[in-house]
Amino acid sequence: MKLKTLLITAGMLLVLSSASIAAKYKIDIQGMHASVNFKISHLGTSWLLGRFDKFEGEFVYDAKKPNDSKITMKVVTSSVNTNHAERDSHLRARGLLRTDKYPEATFISESFNLDEKGKGTVTGKFTLHGVEKNIVVPIQKIGEGKDPWGGYRVGLEATMSIILKDYGMNKYLGKSSTALELNVVIEGVRQ
Repeated sequence: MKLKTLLITAGMLLVLSSASIAAKYKIDIQGMHASVNFKISHLGTSWLLGRFDKFEGEFVYDAKKPNDSKITMKVVTSSVNTNHAERDSHLRARGLLRTDKYPEATFISESFNLDEKGKGTVTGKFTLHGVEKNIVVPIQKIGEGKDPWGGYRVGLEATMSIILKDYGMNKYLGKSSTALELNVVIEGVRQ
């Protein structure tokens, strides 16, 4: 009886300790439960909307210690898509993304600062157009839970403003089009 009680106790401790260990999540790009979207003013009269179709990444998250989270992402800049082939070609060219020379944009987190509701900021190194900057980005945990396929998921959303000239993109697009808003929504599947 003592051995059985000891084994049950050890098993419970193992389950409890593993529940508080941070888990690694892979961003779900197979099911495209993630997106990297942007908008920029077009001549001050409307919004030009676009997205990047190819990206990947992963993050580490523990609901009990959310500020210990980490995230890395890579975006393929040539996958820019505004639903207009000629415009996309202009965006890939010299003066803007210059995807032949700068094929990737990356983000590597250094710290998280989240409140009890999962809202806060993530600080990290953002590289775009060959320029690396330390940035602070507002972030929000959308939710977490089991999925219908036996997995476990966590969703996050971040929105930031990018001043184009800060990243060496000097093509004049009009006085209303100097910055774009980048919105990243990711759903990670626990590995």
